[in-house]
Amino acid sequence: MSYLDLPLSQIHISLVQKKVTPLDLTQEALTRAKASQDNAFEYIAENEALAFASALLEPEEDNLLWGIPYAAKDNLSTKGIPTTASSNSLNGYVPSFDATVIARLKEKKAVLIGKTTLDELAMGGSGTTGHKGATFNPYDQSHQRMIGGSSCGSAAVVASGIVPFALGSDTGDSIRKPAGYSGIIGVKPTWGRISRFGLFPFAPSMDHVGYFTRHAEDLPILFEALAGPDPKDLTCSSLPVQNFDGDKTFRIIVLDDVMASLPSGVIRDAFEGSLEKLEVRGCEIVHLEFGLDLLKAIYPTYIILSSAEASSNDANIDGLKFGPYHAGESYQEAMAKARSNGFSELIRRRFAIGSFALSEENRETMFVRAQRIRSMIVERVNEVLQKGDFIYLPTASSIAPLFSDALERLPKDPLPVNHHLILGNFAGLPSINMPLGYERGMPFGATLMGHAFQEGPLFAACSLLEDITGLGGAYFGEKD
Repeated sequence: MSYLDLPLSQIHISLVQKKVTPLDLTQEALTRAKASQDNAFEYIAENEALAFASALLEPEEDNLLWGIPYAAKDNLSTKGIPTTASSNSLNGYVPSFDATVIARLKEKKAVLIGKTTLDELAMGGSGTTGHKGATFNPYDQSHQRMIGGSSCGSAAVVASGIVPFALGSDTGDSIRKPAGYSGIIGVKPTWGRISRFGLFPFAPSMDHVGYFTRHAEDLPILFEALAGPDPKDLTCSSLPVQNFDGDKTFRIIVLDDVMASLPSGVIRDAFEGSLEKLEVRGCEIVHLEFGLDLLKAIYPTYIILSSAEASSNDANIDGLKFGPYHAGESYQEAMAKARSNGFSELIRRRFAIGSFALSEENRETMFVRAQRIRSMIVERVNEVLQKGDFIYLPTASSIAPLFSDALERLPKDPLPVNHHLILGNFAGLPSINMPLGYERGMPFGATLMGHAFQEGPLFAACSLLEDITGLGGAYFGEKD
């Protein structure tokens, strides 16, 4: 087993004891990255990473991230390193500043080895719409199954063991769904817990910066490094990061009307088996109904609101302010060419939906109505959470879908179990995917969603679940 495969605390001990150096770890991570066949990187920062790691000579005993390699989703700004959001419209863009989370990891002397692929501009859930093509699930070496998106590349590089952790972003399920499909831990904290300065915006009222890892004990280490107030992001909370020690017996809520849409089979059996084991450990299971009408409203409400916010936020990618210039007889023609040629069909469709919903004749019946429905859904989420500590559900109804099925099935999939993760974005609540099991060699997961700004108890619950499943640290291709 490589040092890269260990929990962060154990890698740190090895670094402090000089059994391994940051340069050793970085070279091994880069070797793994270059050998990967998963199309998970937009840019491998080999020269930058080696130069940074070479300068790290004396270990910092109190800094658990010192010298540890990581990767970041390519919609997080990185000074002097290309940042494209996997879009042709941003090809060649090299920022002059770091996103806050990148700056904080740089201060911790963590080593950025590369920028990872995503669905273009972080829109989409298939990992197929980036300008470099589909990102592949490491667990399917035939490259027929997707890993999910939009944080597909970050999930892939952690799931394949290239780095111990990676940064991502989550607007609907963009961290937790690919984490579930690839057998790793995916964290979406409370909205405002981690600064979004330097994150390319998709839908700011739902955007979250989060991360992937393979060990539950890594969760508070990364959270403490990334969370906290940021004067550059006025939406960032000033609440202190709480102590993570605590009880490991909880009241866990299961939504029966979501579960009713889960087909019988391995995933249902594994989930119900985990409930039995949680009860043995002293947890109380509370069964509630969320309301089928509200569950059915989640996805259309999300599409309208997120598309509306995206069409407004990305209006500056017009070939004049950002993106490649396309000559025209007028600036309107140049902008039209830039936006027609620079974006994929999915992005153009989202912008069209958003502009339509925000138009004067449709605003009240579409955008404002969707806002009201979101408020109703959030109110119901908060009512449900008054009955317990967490909502606990399967992350998805199946293992990672085939690429051949994904484009046909996902946009119109009516199953509430495939859209409930959006509840965490609507309400801004912390939510984490944990590995739960395997079916036909492909992983699947379960998701916990807790109370706002209560990440500590959520991390404790994740440790408990990891102990129950025994899946901590697993990744595809791990060596004995």
